[in-house]
Amino acid sequence: MPKFSVTRENYTISATVTVIGKDLLIVVTGGSNPHIGDVTTLTKDTALQTIKYPSHDGRFHKDNFVGERVAKVVQPVLPGSCTVTAGIHVNQITKAQIAASAPMGEDLGHQIVAWLQAHPIVAPAPQYYNDQEQPQ
Repeated sequence: MPKFSVTRENYTISATVTVIGKDLLIVVTGGSNPHIGDVTTLTKDTALQTIKYPSHDGRFHKDNFVGERVAKVVQPVLPGSCTVTAGIHVNQITKAQIAASAPMGEDLGHQIVAWLQAHPIVAPAPQYYNDQEQPQ
């Protein structure tokens, strides 16, 4: 599982990529309290869909701000489906740290794209029954 990271404004965001067949699971975490705040799904040809989980105080997590940036950068090179989880929490985050998070997500996406280009995913094609066949 390749792992990528970027550090700015005194904190780090990391992305771990798991290849499952031709599909990708990208786990984006960082800060002082990593978690899963939201999930974004996409393919090369479908729009992003994000589900946000409730936060500790009833508001919804805003980690999609980073996760969706990663997703948009990798989308053109996806070999299959992609699921991105994101959960970054920096205690007493500053405005500068918030501003840095968008380019940090884009940087992670570019690192993942470079890895995918250097390590093309090869997986066997699934086999299906045709309309005249049934399982035996």
